[in-house]
Amino acid sequence: MQVWSNEAIWLPISAAVIVQLYKFFFEWIRRRDFDLRVLARSGGMPSSHSAMVTSLVSAVGLRSGTSSDVFALSVIFAVVVMYDATGVRQAAGKQAKVLNQIIRELFSGQPVSEEELKELIGHTSVEVIVGAIAGVVYTLFWFALFVN
Repeated sequence: MQVWSNEAIWLPISAAVIVQLYKFFFEWIRRRDFDLRVLARSGGMPSSHSAMVTSLVSAVGLRSGTSSDVFALSVIFAVVVMYDATGVRQAAGKQAKVLNQIIRELFSGQPVSEEELKELIGHTSVEVIVGAIAGVVYTLFWFALFVN
């Protein structure tokens, strides 16, 4: 299938997978807890979303040039994703934390909900920056080593 010969598709996906695997192994070593849910969890250091979109930007820039329309589109897409990770989702996580605290205090001892709101859904600026650097470096290394 020709789709998988396109670095602009599989490099960003593999960058995100590698970052998620890093987070899984880091948590496993740090907490000595084999928790496969880490692989699907959002948030944490570094941001796999940022690694994915900056890998995309890098691959598109290297393949199509930085003056191409598709490069401009990928940059705008990356900015929106990274802004969302630090802005909107981080704020939603903070709100979830406050709501969970209010529910615990108001209804202590009384069952309200079986599941608390998810608090870690966004990223700090540092997590996004480190993820972005990881995506760019990963793609630059790939192109330097394997692409003519």
